[in-house]
Amino acid sequence: MAVNKMNSSSSLAEVVDRILDKGVVIDAWVRVSLVGIELIAVEARVVIAGVDTYLKYAEAVGLTAEA
Repeated sequence: MAVNKMNSSSSLAEVVDRILDKGVVIDAWVRVSLVGIELIAVEARVVIAGVDTYLKYAEAVGLTAEA
């Protein structure tokens, strides 16, 4: 079994390449209420992925229109 050693320093290009290859999903939901009255509600979904990665997973969950 081979052990792969990773360099501790990564360039920005390597980080962006890895994010676009694998993808990142951030899902946040914030609700601020005072005495049971909702004052602010914020919902955010951020998906960052390369086109190939997005299309692969979008097809798997049925988000693409097939002709």
